[in-house]
Amino acid sequence: MLPPRFVRCSTRPVLQQRLQRGVRATCVGLAVNFLLAAVKGVAGVVGHSNALIADAVESLADIFSSLVVWRGLVIAAAPADKEHPYGHGKAEPIAAAVVATLLLLAAAGIAFESVKAIFQPHEAPRAFTLWVLFGVVIVKEALFRFVIREGRAAGSSAVRADAWHHRSDAITSLAAAVGISVSLVGGPGWESADDVAAVVAAGIIAWNGWRLLRPALDELMDAAPNPAMIEEITETAARVADVVRVEKCVVRKMGLHFLVDMHVEVDGGMTVFRAHEVAHRVKDRVRQGLPAIHDVLIHIEPAHPGGRD
Repeated sequence: MLPPRFVRCSTRPVLQQRLQRGVRATCVGLAVNFLLAAVKGVAGVVGHSNALIADAVESLADIFSSLVVWRGLVIAAAPADKEHPYGHGKAEPIAAAVVATLLLLAAAGIAFESVKAIFQPHEAPRAFTLWVLFGVVIVKEALFRFVIREGRAAGSSAVRADAWHHRSDAITSLAAAVGISVSLVGGPGWESADDVAAVVAAGIIAWNGWRLLRPALDELMDAAPNPAMIEEITETAARVADVVRVEKCVVRKMGLHFLVDMHVEVDGGMTVFRAHEVAHRVKDRVRQGLPAIHDVLIHIEPAHPGGRD
């Protein structure tokens, strides 16, 4: 049993708050996407706009991606159990990778359908569809800013990926608005302008999807986080009394929190009990200073006289 002064701090309340923020942002996105998908679908059919119909389909994909993110966050926050002794944090980057993949698939689908529509004669879209699209762009951009802020606060790559799904929807809607405007101003012969704009938007969406997929894959592969975090952890540990040197510090992200492995050098003549106390002081100090860190595994080593390379 640890002495009274070595009380372990708990990160559960912090993780719970971050989970709540991520889930709240995801639920808001779900509600908005249900409404926008219905509005865009009806307006696209009535207004003869293929781009607007494709935009409605993209909003339906957003609904599915938000459900994936919500489930990923819930699973990631579940405590460790016998089958998963390190917890379920990997569910969060898996959800981010799924959402990013959905973006890539949506981009491919929009591009394919739009290219086909370019070479097929169709009726020019109605003018009122422009107002629908402008409204969608405003709502989606506001939703993106809200969700990306909550995703950063929660430290969730899945929520950030979901935010960029909202931004991609805004881009698609803006491109459709530009294409419809060109079609209306150009008159006969320019009916497919909205389809050309949708192809351009698909390229932007694909780029965003790849940009989001890479960090999710890095997290699944236990890539090192920002070097500034490792430096801060090392400096915090080095300031603890009786620590001679931090010889090694390895950090990996696990869902909404981080796990640290550290080699700490102490006086070689120190008793095992005192070295054990030092290890707990280091662990508690690091977790208190950086609440996102869930656990610190410390290996104690004897300090070499005069240091070593």
